[in-house]
Amino acid sequence: MSPIFDFLFGQYAAYDTLDVVLELVAVFFGVVSVFCSWRNSVWVFPTGMISTAIFVYLLLKWALLGDMMINVYYFIMSLYGWYLWTRKEGDTAITPMGRASIKEHKISAFIFVATLVFVFVIYQVFDKWNSWTAYVDTVTTAIFFVGMWLMAKRKIENWIYWIIGDIISVPLYFYKGFTFTSFQYFLFTFIAIGGYLAWKKHLNKQATIA
Repeated sequence: MSPIFDFLFGQYAAYDTLDVVLELVAVFFGVVSVFCSWRNSVWVFPTGMISTAIFVYLLLKWALLGDMMINVYYFIMSLYGWYLWTRKEGDTAITPMGRASIKEHKISAFIFVATLVFVFVIYQVFDKWNSWTAYVDTVTTAIFFVGMWLMAKRKIENWIYWIIGDIISVPLYFYKGFTFTSFQYFLFTFIAIGGYLAWKKHLNKQATIA
């Protein structure tokens, strides 16, 4: 094998074949989910739930508690978002695409700080402060928690949090030895940028019509 291949995928030699296949399936549905979000499609949630359910299993097996908690939260918020996005009064969606209010920005700040504290306590209890990646995990968990909440509320600002979190996650997951997941976040970054621009265009168009 070439040195480049070994550098990128050598760590998988010690993994169970089933785990590698599951990671690939989770990455596939994760990419589909983010693309559905870009298209403002409710399918973002069922496809995302498949991805997160698989990652919860894998991350628990690999003892990556912070990452696992992110995916448990994703799964729960996907159920909440699926409910919100499908609620209608007649033909009008109760949760239309929009921008976050001042109150929602305050709630976002609270979620961010509360998540930092929560993850800190969990890592203390399970003695996981054994690498610099734990500190980065704490921050990315808080970023993604806010992003998922804003996505469930169908607010355009969710994309900003996804973009920041994705950029951080690309080298982080590669360093951890999960190349496929790192590639996933690399794709997520570009999809999130496209999603932000698409939602912004839609909202500007709505404002012009109004």
